[in-house]
Amino acid sequence: MSRFYARRRVSILTALTGLIASVALFNSPTASAALPTPVSAATARTYLASLTVATEDRTGYNRDLFNHWITISGTCNTRETVLKRDGSNVVTSSACAATSGTWYSPYDGATWTAASDLDIDHLVPLAEAWDSGADGWTSTQRQNFANDLTRPQLIAVTDNVNQAKSDQDPAEWMPSVTSYRCTYVRAWVQVKYYYGLSVDSAEKSALTSYLSGC
Repeated sequence: MSRFYARRRVSILTALTGLIASVALFNSPTASAALPTPVSAATARTYLASLTVATEDRTGYNRDLFNHWITISGTCNTRETVLKRDGSNVVTSSACAATSGTWYSPYDGATWTAASDLDIDHLVPLAEAWDSGADGWTSTQRQNFANDLTRPQLIAVTDNVNQAKSDQDPAEWMPSVTSYRCTYVRAWVQVKYYYGLSVDSAEKSALTSYLSGC
């Protein structure tokens, strides 16, 4: 093989390698893409410092007190709206049910192609909200919280991961994808601040620690 053709072959291989890398980068899921962008770490630290520290109280809690998955538009409820927002190439039926698509769960790094494998997580759980102030809200306020698409409060994630998280706060549970934890705690603090919810001492300590590394 002549030097000309050898150099040309190397050049073509280099170009192809770069193209493949670019495609891979383009198709790689971005962990924070699904959630409305939370406040910065600096702002979250300021918010956290202003939150009331109080002991949690679950007296009287019932999930049904938070009217969730209300109609958002046409035949689409909150769950279906988040699935469409958080997925790629999502196809829906006339009833707004997701029939196909691809979803990346930033909590555990899993990718799914069936909507049935996903839950819509309330980042600040409904029970946690009740414990820290929502017990005194009106039914309208609780409904707004349970269906909030504006704040970083709702996100599509792997169903069994959401179930394992349950109603735990950041002192008790965090996403296994460590690179997502900064996004998670910034969102948690923003939601609690916006809704005037308190934090308990262990929760504040955990949030302070995670935010210090953001």
